[in-house]
Amino acid sequence: MTNRVEQLRRQLAQRILVLDGGMGTMIQSYRLDERDFRGERFADWRSDLKGNNDLLVLTKPEVITAIHYAYLEA
Repeated sequence: MTNRVEQLRRQLAQRILVLDGGMGTMIQSYRLDERDFRGERFADWRSDLKGNNDLLVLTKPEVITAIHYAYLEA
């Protein structure tokens, strides 16, 4: 485990940490389409969901995870 990871874990044990970055820009770089935002859970939703980035935690968690890892690596 790297020193940076150890420091992060110590801080997480003591307080809430906030990641800040261009989340929307990072999501756009994945060029997701309507299907990606819908997933199975929202397949029959009556309105367009593309651009509702909050849904990606449920429908494309691997994208959100990858973005967070990229922020931590930076």
